[in-house]
Amino acid sequence: MTNTAVYNGQCFCGAVSLTVTGEPQAMGYCHCQSCRHWSAGPVNAFTLWKPDAVQINKGSEHLTRYNQTPQSTRSWCSLCGGHVLTEHPEMGLTDVYAAILPDLLFQPSVHVHYQETVLRMDDGLPKMRDVPSEMGGSGELLSS
Repeated sequence: MTNTAVYNGQCFCGAVSLTVTGEPQAMGYCHCQSCRHWSAGPVNAFTLWKPDAVQINKGSEHLTRYNQTPQSTRSWCSLCGGHVLTEHPEMGLTDVYAAILPDLLFQPSVHVHYQETVLRMDDGLPKMRDVPSEMGGSGELLSS
């Protein structure tokens, strides 16, 4: 019997619930303009999972989706507007927002798209121009 971690999350009103299983592929902060506008905040905390680790348990009929670019499909609850996840098909990963997984110990390891930041963060984590090379980016580090 394996001891696989399971984390439950939900939208703001609870109409949409999901489960993620295992451990995320990465956790960090995105500073791109798209994520900032989407989250209505200066930075977005992400947890990236393999798509088969993410299961919508309830309320899939309430999920509304939007593609601003082919790199991301954002989903939110049509009842409360609560953000749920973003699929990144080119990376083969799904971002389940850290804020909706209350039992997951958020341990960020990187800042991505840091050249677009509006909130400097001096936390000792690597700051990247885009995303790590293993996720399809340049892997270029920026100075803090």
